[in-house]
Amino acid sequence: MTLSRKEIGKLGEDLACRFLENNGYKIIERNKTFSRFCEIDIIAQFKKTLVFVEVKTRKTNNFGAPLEAITPTKYCHIKTGLLQYIQESSNKYSNYRIDAIGITLEPKVEIKHLQNVYL
Repeated sequence: MTLSRKEIGKLGEDLACRFLENNGYKIIERNKTFSRFCEIDIIAQFKKTLVFVEVKTRKTNNFGAPLEAITPTKYCHIKTGLLQYIQESSNKYSNYRIDAIGITLEPKVEIKHLQNVYL
């Protein structure tokens, strides 16, 4: 069965949510849009920290690992969304970070989680 890029992305985000929940994270929002340039895949809470998660999913690693697709420009857009979200939350959160999750689906599902990403 062939999946579209959109279906692969949704599957990856579903797997990432399950992975995070199994590791003690509480999912707060998914696919939060701030502008046409900024959508944050997952916003979660881990202990007292708000975590903004970018998820990249690839069917295989034949054309590069998923995490290689997070560019400095994408990181800046995520950071802009993060700051806007914090401001809209009435500074309810004082601890926050950006994480990245890379998922490869074949030959077997592989999930890599990078915490506190800086580019």
